[in-house]
Amino acid sequence: MLDINPLLLGITITVFLILIAVLNSLLFKPLFNYMDERDADIKSDLDKVGNNDDEIASLTAQSASIVNEAKLEAAAIREKVITEAKELADSKMEARRAELAKESAEFKQSLAESRESLKTTLLAQVPVYKDAIKAKYSQI
Repeated sequence: MLDINPLLLGITITVFLILIAVLNSLLFKPLFNYMDERDADIKSDLDKVGNNDDEIASLTAQSASIVNEAKLEAAAIREKVITEAKELADSKMEARRAELAKESAEFKQSLAESRESLKTTLLAQVPVYKDAIKAKYSQI
């Protein structure tokens, strides 16, 4: 039936073991070393990414604080400008009020002078009016 040749079997086993030893030294060990180095590189890259996450978080917090400071500064500047504008408007209004008060006083003074001149003119004309009234009564 099957004829097994022990010499051929021994040579095949020897060649197989030599082939495993050669492949182990030439292929498998370098392949395993490459895989270990690759795993180490991946791990170091992940650590770097973790450090980058920390940097990103710190930079995000720093940018948020800068934005908050800028908002506070903008609010302070806005309040300052509003206050200055109100003060300027108040000073202009006060100046205009003073000017209007002066014009009102001048108008009242001219009105009083006109009143006095009208009164004087009317008093000067009283005899003429009396004569005209007497003439009208006499005609009636």
